[in-house]
Amino acid sequence: MSKTRVVVTGLGTSNPVGGDVPSTWDGLINGRSGVRRLDEEWAESLPVKIAGRAAVEPTEVLERVKARRMDRTTQFAMVSAMQAWADSGLAEVQDDLDGERIGVAMASGIGGVITLLDNYDTLKEKGPRRVSPLAVPMLMPNAPAANLSLYVGARAAVNTPVSACASGNEAISLALDQIRLGRADIVLAGGTEAAIHPLNIAAFANMMALSKTASGEEGGDPTTVSRPWDTARDGFVLGEGAGVLVLESEEHALARGARIYADVLGAGITADAHDIAQPDPAGRGGSRAIKRALLESDIGPESIFHVNAHATSTPQGDIAEGLMLHATLGAHVDQVVVTSTKSMTGHLLGGAGALEAIATVLALHHRLAPPTINLDNLDPQVELDIATSARELPSGDIAALNNSFGFGGANVAVAFGSR
Repeated sequence: MSKTRVVVTGLGTSNPVGGDVPSTWDGLINGRSGVRRLDEEWAESLPVKIAGRAAVEPTEVLERVKARRMDRTTQFAMVSAMQAWADSGLAEVQDDLDGERIGVAMASGIGGVITLLDNYDTLKEKGPRRVSPLAVPMLMPNAPAANLSLYVGARAAVNTPVSACASGNEAISLALDQIRLGRADIVLAGGTEAAIHPLNIAAFANMMALSKTASGEEGGDPTTVSRPWDTARDGFVLGEGAGVLVLESEEHALARGARIYADVLGAGITADAHDIAQPDPAGRGGSRAIKRALLESDIGPESIFHVNAHATSTPQGDIAEGLMLHATLGAHVDQVVVTSTKSMTGHLLGGAGALEAIATVLALHHRLAPPTINLDNLDPQVELDIATSARELPSGDIAALNNSFGFGGANVAVAFGSR
């Protein structure tokens, strides 16, 4: 039985590089970093004082009353979903859509942690009666997905995968499954995160996950701190924001004359069962995820010409991903243009995979791969063709991979195809 073809018809994002898709793409192609020094007073006492704050505040876009009823994580999801829904053209025909054929797969790695921590502070300082009655619907992990469901009237499955930094990419995989299994014709898919808070920064810093360079010494350039594959890399930079894609069955998209960015060919999901925080140094779990994505896509390694790598700028993780790509793509890896857009956006945790999926789709659509910035000295253990400036991709039918790996050993690879 032939598989239902699934396509991408809408894109939306709010992140450190741009407040929408055009500004984000322009920033990524031109190597513009969104990493900044934190200017909040509470940051002065922290071991890390640099992060990727969103380029546009979500409260500047959303209606004030509605924004106050959402955690910042949901705010980013809503801003991105509004863009993607409009971009797809579905907003113009929403009254004619069957909500029972619309689904949502919206992920977050941590959820409404800022709402949780703020209300706990209120509890301690002012007592239980001052805790917001909206705290629970704001902090629950499925709040972004639920709000997206309300926004578009989605009454098919509304999923909230939570697999740390692989969450956004896993949501895309779940959306693909929803459509291929006949449970929906349209699915809003993506990931979101807003975790720039003293507790989170201190926790990541104390486990040696964040870059020590991000201590933010006066005179230092924060835009140079995230440096995947560079010999001087020493940890990731925390970012915030969201990415949302509209996935549709090809039949449904063509019937309404939709503009199609790319195909979603297939996905692979595996687990390392190795360590709660460290990847398998040999990259075996990630390799199996990539192999499964290729198998499900009915393509071989020779079809892949671009990879948006997970590459977070950690010493061990970047090397492991290089091993994965060699193990799965073989000799063809030399023909593959690899990039890490986290060098510009920082690491959006549960939102990372979705934002990077958008970058992957746009790379295929425009036949142009974004660069990795701050790569001054390539680690000799990494034998990959890493773009350090925007690079043209071949014409014809080509495919690209978007990789995501998360704490707990979660591995997700999604393959996209050109149109």
